[in-house]
Amino acid sequence: MTLPDKVAIVTGASRGIGKAIAIALAREGARVVVAARTRQELKAIAGTIETTAQEICAFGGRALAIKTDVTREQSVALTVAKTLAAWGRIDILVNNAATNFPAPFHDMPQKDWDRILDVNLRGTVLCTRAVLPEMMGRHRGHIINISSVVTGRLHHEPFTGLAYDVSKAAMNRFTAGLAEELRPYGIAVNALMPDNTESDGWAYLNPHADRSCWDRPETWGLYAGRVAALDPSAFTGHLLLKHDLEALFNKTQL
Repeated sequence: MTLPDKVAIVTGASRGIGKAIAIALAREGARVVVAARTRQELKAIAGTIETTAQEICAFGGRALAIKTDVTREQSVALTVAKTLAAWGRIDILVNNAATNFPAPFHDMPQKDWDRILDVNLRGTVLCTRAVLPEMMGRHRGHIINISSVVTGRLHHEPFTGLAYDVSKAAMNRFTAGLAEELRPYGIAVNALMPDNTESDGWAYLNPHADRSCWDRPETWGLYAGRVAALDPSAFTGHLLLKHDLEALFNKTQL
């Protein structure tokens, strides 16, 4: 195990990439807080924080399911407080929670634009701010932001929409800038940049797309675990595409 007794918070961990990351960290020995809003199964998309936590506990891992709305400062603060009360520390934060309502800019209601930026960007900022005092006090920690390949493309298939693309571009800039600010504290800030992945939400939004060549969520779980196991004082400020991660870890794939 590469993360024995580490404590991780993974947002958006009820399904998809977040769930895969939570499970991967737990398999490496981390105690994982499964943080998301979904406590009851939705009609359209399966997965809850409890089912993710149960899967982790089923193979002997340790997990704590905490309902969290990353857009609400009080909710985020409560999740961090419960984590510290249960396990006394926070070593890893994975900012994975995200939403999307793909539409051309001129057709997108302002409430949808605001919601996408609220979850994807504000949520990342609030969660990061909440864990920093504990990490800075110990001069050690990993913050892993789940970004996207769309930040380097003008056109993406399937269509992601400008609001989503802007939120992920901002996340990349946040990653790079915060990495420099936190370098003296031994806290790493890195971003993983998936392409199309067979996550429940993206598959639901694109039911007719050819998903045969899409990545599996477990691929990103594997790489998140490996990045979290690196020395945070030596590996920070990276925006990592899949080919970067393959090169870094000797092309190990699922």
